[in-house]
Amino acid sequence: MSLNIFWFLPTHGDGHYLGTSESARTVDHSYLQQVAQAADRLGFGGVLIPTGRSCEDSWLVAASLIPVTQRLKFLVALRPGIISPTVAARQAATLDRLSGGRALFNLVTGGAPDELAGDGLHLSHAERYEAADEFTRIWRSLLAGETVDFAGKHIQVEGAKLLYPPTQQPHPPLYFGGSSEAAHELAGEQVDLYLTWGEPPAAVAEKLDDVRRRAAKHGRQVRFGIRLHVIVRETNDEAWRAAERLISHLDDETIARAQESFARYDSVGQQRMAALHGGRRDKLEVSPNLWAGVGLTRSGAGTALVGDPDTVAARIREYADLGIDTFVFSGYPHLEEAYRVAELLFPRLDLVRPQAQGAAGLAPVGEIVGNDLLPKTAVVG
Repeated sequence: MSLNIFWFLPTHGDGHYLGTSESARTVDHSYLQQVAQAADRLGFGGVLIPTGRSCEDSWLVAASLIPVTQRLKFLVALRPGIISPTVAARQAATLDRLSGGRALFNLVTGGAPDELAGDGLHLSHAERYEAADEFTRIWRSLLAGETVDFAGKHIQVEGAKLLYPPTQQPHPPLYFGGSSEAAHELAGEQVDLYLTWGEPPAAVAEKLDDVRRRAAKHGRQVRFGIRLHVIVRETNDEAWRAAERLISHLDDETIARAQESFARYDSVGQQRMAALHGGRRDKLEVSPNLWAGVGLTRSGAGTALVGDPDTVAARIREYADLGIDTFVFSGYPHLEEAYRVAELLFPRLDLVRPQAQGAAGLAPVGEIVGNDLLPKTAVVG
């Protein structure tokens, strides 16, 4: 099975260290363009754009980067309860057409009650999934060209339709991640790709099997993806030193404050992430080469694959053997780490990787030495 490898656009900030402004980057449009163009050139299949009050708007970021990329797909957030499904369908169709079929959508129900309240959403966890179910039915039907009348508990529309269809039919692929029973039921019934955060393989296998069973009840099949950070270096020792360096500016007070904030979330996925490390920095390798240090201060995906290229590639294949075909990676800082991942990992994996325009027939080479070509054995790549 060939693998789809995506990267991440750090619209909530970037830098060399977690939990500090030391060596932080200015994340403006120029920087996001650098990261997106690097991912596009290196052969990543797409980029995930995060959502939330700490992030730039994912739709506007994606729209601004369409003209400066060629093949890159943009995984953009859909927010049930915050936006109308009919408006979201029109926006999705427009983004898909303007990008030439490069739009993907990530259904996000949210897990931080304080943030959701700030956006005017006051539904409970169970109610949010009810609303997400209704939203998704309407959104998918509209993009498939249907005229929709829907009278649900949370959403009611009459005579809704789209005049301009999306490029991808019947609709652009719909991604979704969640760890609760309600999330798995929604995934099995309505989404195209279920995206889990990086837990140990045995735990991931249980989640995927549950989604498969629920999908089978509806006569469906669901694809699977996983969201992970990556710290890959030429040697294992270098990689583990880089992991420790990433959290070297974190103090116990900062960790405790972050964990206290995450404890207020009603997201089952966030609870599972926190349980991996328990707020402790002395037992962060929660599975071979799976490191939970990112989750000490970062909400959402909090684990990283750490090691040399062969080791990390082997761990990726372990997840692929579970049925996962899409990997959404990230690393700090995101510009440099995009190159590390592509140069060190891509040659060791069977990838779905589009050929960059203008690069056909050009082999990667190192710097010319002594006004002559490098010997073939020294060619980089």
